[in-house]
Amino acid sequence: MSSVDPSLSIANPDLKDADVVQKAGLALAGLGVLVLFLSWGGVAIPPSIGLPIALLGILVGTVIYSARLYLNQPEGIKNNGVWFRSLTSRGVLGWVAGIVLTGFYVLLYWFPEYIGFKASGNEGFVALFDPLSMFFKGKPASQWFLYGTLYTLCITALGVKFLFKYRHNRYQFVRTLVVIASQLFLAYLIPEILAGLNYNDVTTASGEYLGYFNTDLKNSWPLDYDFFYDWQLNAFQEPSYQPVGTLYLIIGIAMFLVVTPIITYYVGKRWYCSWVCGCGGLAETAGDPFRHLSSKKLSAWRLERWLIHSVMVFVFVMTAATIYGYFWNTGEVFGLNIYKTFQQPYGFLIGATFSGVIGVGFYPMLGNRVWCRFGCPMAGYMGIIQRFKSRFRITTNGGQCISCGNCSTYCEQGIDVRSYAQKGQNIVRASCVGCGVCSAVCPRGVLNLENGPEQGRTDLPPIIIGNESIKVSN
Repeated sequence: MSSVDPSLSIANPDLKDADVVQKAGLALAGLGVLVLFLSWGGVAIPPSIGLPIALLGILVGTVIYSARLYLNQPEGIKNNGVWFRSLTSRGVLGWVAGIVLTGFYVLLYWFPEYIGFKASGNEGFVALFDPLSMFFKGKPASQWFLYGTLYTLCITALGVKFLFKYRHNRYQFVRTLVVIASQLFLAYLIPEILAGLNYNDVTTASGEYLGYFNTDLKNSWPLDYDFFYDWQLNAFQEPSYQPVGTLYLIIGIAMFLVVTPIITYYVGKRWYCSWVCGCGGLAETAGDPFRHLSSKKLSAWRLERWLIHSVMVFVFVMTAATIYGYFWNTGEVFGLNIYKTFQQPYGFLIGATFSGVIGVGFYPMLGNRVWCRFGCPMAGYMGIIQRFKSRFRITTNGGQCISCGNCSTYCEQGIDVRSYAQKGQNIVRASCVGCGVCSAVCPRGVLNLENGPEQGRTDLPPIIIGNESIKVSN
């Protein structure tokens, strides 16, 4: 007896059977993931053999599978069936993925011993990455080295998948190449090489630790909320780290005060959020299958504005107290303990719980930009500039819009793009990260990301079609 297909999709919502090459790619990637889980479970896999199998298996397997999946199809929009797959429609697989991701972040932040990090000698999962860490900087891996390696692997492997998927769109192609390069070189290779050259994170032969500072050039304050903490300011000035330490201190301050406002004025916040930021890079690559899950409700927009600006106020107050304590050499301000009142709550609530556990762990439930949309103070800071003093806008050709809703569906920031397109109104929203996917999935070429004169960018179109009436704007 045949069953009735409940799908309402005009296109085939079901995946076609994978061919032999795709299955081989899946098997290779699955083997890599299996090695990671076995090492986590304490199975004695020699790291010199297990680590290459895991990393290369996931990378090469994902590339083979993605190439076979997308290159056999015509160029264009490829989101068929996202609302019908368990993983991408908050089904059982989605919940399982969310629980696994959330659990991993909880262990990473607060219980690293359960993934094998031991001061007396690594075990299991973390020990698997010891050979690579020894290669770069001559010492065993930490849980953060493991995390950075897997983070870079995810962006690289799934970034290649994104390239195949959006190969019809030059903006997406170039943007994704920059995302991969930014993560690989600025966030991973250069910091590890600097540590290997003894310009950071050094313990001397006598056992003295010289300190650590953030060497990811693009991770600037306020996203890097501990930039002005005493341990980091002291490490910047450590004589053994010069001139690299001072250079990073100057660049870090210039990024916030000069570079960010100037570039955001000319091209909007997209240069950072969608091109170079590590959080944005993971959202655009690993999080791409979940972008349609972002809420488009008016209540979500209201919550977004309150939350992101509250976090901005929090980080400004926390940093002001921190700087005061550093230069006045005190641990209190207005009788309040700086660490317990400001730094510790921010680190726990925002730095770890919001940006990490919720920001990534909840991809399969709330979409791929939960942190960027609701919590990131860097995005909030650039959003104010983008909204009130920038040349960036998304222009719309309302006469061509067929109201298919693709743009709104795949907006990861929850913007109802279609409502702007229907009215022919420019999109000038503080939350827009300029990923350009709304334009890439539009079948009529209605939307264009542009930089132009400030004059008139927020003007209403001559004729406004609203819920209540049609009227002519003044």
